[in-house]
Amino acid sequence: MERVILTGDRPTGRLHVGHYVGSLKRRVELQNSGAYNKIFIMIADAQALTDNADHPEKVRQNIIEVALDYLACGLDPAMSVLFVQSHISELCELSFYYMNLVTVSRLQRNPTVKSEIQMRNFGESIPVGFFTYPISQAADITAFKATTVPVGEDQLPMLEQTKEIVRKFNSVYGEVLVEPEILLPDNKACLRLPGIDGKSKMSKSLNNCIYLSDTPEEIKQKVMSMFTDPNHLRVDDPGTVKGNPVFTYLDAFCSNEHFQHHLLEYKNLDELKEHYSRGGLGDMKVKKFLNAVLQEELEPIRIRRREFEKDIPEVYNILQKGSCIAKEAAANTLSEVKRAMKINYFEDKELIINCMRP
Repeated sequence: MERVILTGDRPTGRLHVGHYVGSLKRRVELQNSGAYNKIFIMIADAQALTDNADHPEKVRQNIIEVALDYLACGLDPAMSVLFVQSHISELCELSFYYMNLVTVSRLQRNPTVKSEIQMRNFGESIPVGFFTYPISQAADITAFKATTVPVGEDQLPMLEQTKEIVRKFNSVYGEVLVEPEILLPDNKACLRLPGIDGKSKMSKSLNNCIYLSDTPEEIKQKVMSMFTDPNHLRVDDPGTVKGNPVFTYLDAFCSNEHFQHHLLEYKNLDELKEHYSRGGLGDMKVKKFLNAVLQEELEPIRIRRREFEKDIPEVYNILQKGSCIAKEAAANTLSEVKRAMKINYFEDKELIINCMRP
């Protein structure tokens, strides 16, 4: 069996460092590993419209922003298929067929759906498209016969629902769909990077993000304003490392080499944490170090982004070519699905012949 990756992002804004350590960096590593036959990277604009239907321009404007972030991070259109979800109509048809395999009560129990509904304050006014998001995601994954889906741990319930749909379809119609496996980040700190305000999740809607395209000045300002231990009032006070966003970011981004470049008095992050915990290390010094680490990590991305920004028509051309490739792959799967469901009437010559017999 071919090894295939499918993953993507909703174009509701520029991508941030949470996206980078949570999935983007890993995608590039997987792409360059040569271990996968095909890699599909989707800009999920149709899914973004499920809770932005009244603001389509927001989604439209951010297609290019996400594409630029992808390319800047190192996703290579010669090795990965970058495509736009709404241009693959086969995904909608697959979603429609899968809806018959899932109950309303099952969707209501999906933890990711429940938390997202609460976060968006939908109340009783939940768009049907948003409510059926797990079914749409199952269509995205199975359309390309993805064997691997690299995402954050908050997506585990969605992947489990996809597996259920695959099992149900295959048990009813025959072995057609491929059951995917989730691939989580190696670094546990990357599973869910908090916002700079200390909230549990970095979110564009909460305005607590550090974006990949932020200028050095913007990054510095955000780092210096980051939430830390509220009880660490004086330098001599013992500080709390666990749950401290500054140290969570260092867990995600920092290596021993960064200490050699920017903070020679410590050998590694464990020594820095120990000093902070016992007291005698101020928040400002730790934040300055984090700023240096982020600047070093993000500068190559900013440079590549500026280069791609010089030829926006070519970026759209990359997306158009990728969408054509993705559409062909999804069409092949849809054809197999319809054949298994016995709704391929005009291709079934035996059916036509049998209907002609007296």
